[in-house]
Amino acid sequence: MASKGHDRVAAAPTAASTPAAVRNIVLVGHSGAGKTTLVEALLAAAGAITRPGSVAEGTTVCDTDPAAIKQQRSVALACAPLTHRDVKINLLDAPGYADFVGELRAGLRAADAALFVVSAVDGMDTATAILWEECAAVGLPRAVAITRLDHPRADFDEMVALCQRVFGGEDAAGSVLPLLLPMHGDDGESIVGLMSLVDQRVLDYSAGTPATARPAEPQHLSATSEFRDELLEGIIAESEDETLMDRYLAGEPIDPAVVVADLEKAVARGHFYPVIPVSPTTGVGLDALLDLLVRAFPSPLEHGLPPVTGLDGSPRPPMTCDPDGPLVAEVVKTTVDPYLGRVSLVRVFSGTLRPELNVHIAGHGLADRGHPDHDADERITHVYAPLGTALREIPGCVAGDICAIAKSATAETGDTISGRDEPLLVSPWDMPEPLLPVAVAAHTRADEDALARNLAKLTAGDPTLRLDRDADTGQLVLWCMGEAHAEVVLDRLRAGGAEVDTEPVRVRLRETFAAAAKGHGRLVKQSGGHGQYAVVDLEITPLPRGAGVEFLDSSVGGAVPRHYVPAVEKGVRTQLQRGLFAGHPVVDVRVTLVDGKAHSVDSSDMAFQNAAQLAVRDAAESGQLMLLEPVDEVTVRAPQAHLGAVMSDLTGRRGRVLGTETDPEQPEIAVVRAETPAIELLRYAVELRSATSGAGRFRRSFLRYEPMPDQLAEIARREHPGRG
Repeated sequence: MASKGHDRVAAAPTAASTPAAVRNIVLVGHSGAGKTTLVEALLAAAGAITRPGSVAEGTTVCDTDPAAIKQQRSVALACAPLTHRDVKINLLDAPGYADFVGELRAGLRAADAALFVVSAVDGMDTATAILWEECAAVGLPRAVAITRLDHPRADFDEMVALCQRVFGGEDAAGSVLPLLLPMHGDDGESIVGLMSLVDQRVLDYSAGTPATARPAEPQHLSATSEFRDELLEGIIAESEDETLMDRYLAGEPIDPAVVVADLEKAVARGHFYPVIPVSPTTGVGLDALLDLLVRAFPSPLEHGLPPVTGLDGSPRPPMTCDPDGPLVAEVVKTTVDPYLGRVSLVRVFSGTLRPELNVHIAGHGLADRGHPDHDADERITHVYAPLGTALREIPGCVAGDICAIAKSATAETGDTISGRDEPLLVSPWDMPEPLLPVAVAAHTRADEDALARNLAKLTAGDPTLRLDRDADTGQLVLWCMGEAHAEVVLDRLRAGGAEVDTEPVRVRLRETFAAAAKGHGRLVKQSGGHGQYAVVDLEITPLPRGAGVEFLDSSVGGAVPRHYVPAVEKGVRTQLQRGLFAGHPVVDVRVTLVDGKAHSVDSSDMAFQNAAQLAVRDAAESGQLMLLEPVDEVTVRAPQAHLGAVMSDLTGRRGRVLGTETDPEQPEIAVVRAETPAIELLRYAVELRSATSGAGRFRRSFLRYEPMPDQLAEIARREHPGRG
């Protein structure tokens, strides 16, 4: 089934026959670097589509989501397969904006290599540099494509130097090197060819694509000899032939075929990172890039697989990428189509996923994100090759390949698909923590059902979205990655027919008594022949923070009959939970029943409950109430260059900095620990990103409650009312 808007599809996506004929490559880079435009150009160059679409016009294969078209940037992971030299290349277009890092991490999980896309005009952001280190930590092979060479301000040489400084560092800059150099036309600006440094040929694009190859002229050889020497030394340094460097330094000519073979091995092993100049709008470099993806990047057979366990967490033997092995696949992306229901993008790690196959679908470990643990047996009715949102049915999907399934009743992002006879769980990938709260409410009562349905659909596909139905404040809070993520979530809710309103997020405050107080509750009523009579005298004393609520009975002489004491305690606890002046629960107090009166006929449990509540409120009127605010332990990770700004900002938020240290594995990253009031962190996810150029990250966890300053308490009572 093909979704609307894909009339440009020239060749239906096919299934790979073996894992060796597959390359899974995720495109990463900052928003605006040109990833989606590059995918369009590669699809057109390989004949998968008849012509490239436009990001500005909303006609690309990968960005069909209305939110992506509205924001003019990718907001979700998309798969775009093509075939080049009889190899299926699954291009995974990942969003570059920090709010959608969850989609990026899903793409990294599905991929066996990463292509970093860097704009020759805009450079890169700090987050891209951090992502490079993350890829290095897991040994993911990488290459760099420098795009937008046709722009008047493009500077290829400067971008190569930037990549070497940021990606290579001082010790490894010799491993980040260009394989080709751009050649300018007679106007001095347009790129009409590429000079291949390995085999010293010119790829001439003056007549269009594909390029015409010819030997380089002498002036080209002399002008590029320094670049070529640097490249050859970088490749030969990674060679398994230990004599090759000595022969090269001695002046012995090295066969280009030997250099190419060593280059491909070094790239596949993640030891060398080639840089390719490309211009998606003119086609320059696309054929060279496709050749690199096929020849140098590893197949799934060469890349490690995530560990698996039984459903109970018991260990299982490591998987192998064997089409005949036991079925193990993972849902890396789930969307909800109005006609097909849930559509899941699936990476098959082991075995072969075929139509009409009985499978087990399991999801565990994300209950705190609104994904309760679930297990279900289902039948896979159809298997599809996805091209963006276009789906073409295929006979099966072998280990190493990526496919799509539809109409699953339970599949969610992160779920494991395995054999029904031996259900398994794939170890989950790192899910970033959403830290920007957005409170929403149905616009009308009629929107409540639609809101509940749409939230279920959203959480099924987005593990970075967390739902919090706050019992204290009565609010439905959506925890998002940032403002752009929140905008997408709200747009999708409204597109699903749920009109929602946003409202200020209210923090879970508490009240307590600052000093001892006495309360008197008297209930005397006579109505319709049924009387109510109860008198309760209480003493309330403050306790240390975290002590909770204690109830004691010290009344004597049967002033309050024993069988009414539980009713007094219930009334006390009900009123304290309901709150007093600000409507927040009252904590850290000891309530002592000291005296009271009862009537032989008109007293009852309910009368004593009500009298106890009156006594608590009376004590509050005469006592000193204090507002408590939650304090979180905050751990901030940011580049050392932003350390001062981070610490100053935390202090301005009434935070207490506990200490700083350097990440031992990433010396350029500073780690700051602080205790900060939660009310000061409502927008910290946005403001930290702004203060650190997108490179700052933080985690928070509840620590304790502390008294709020009087001048702030008055404001908080108005802006953060409780449910009482």
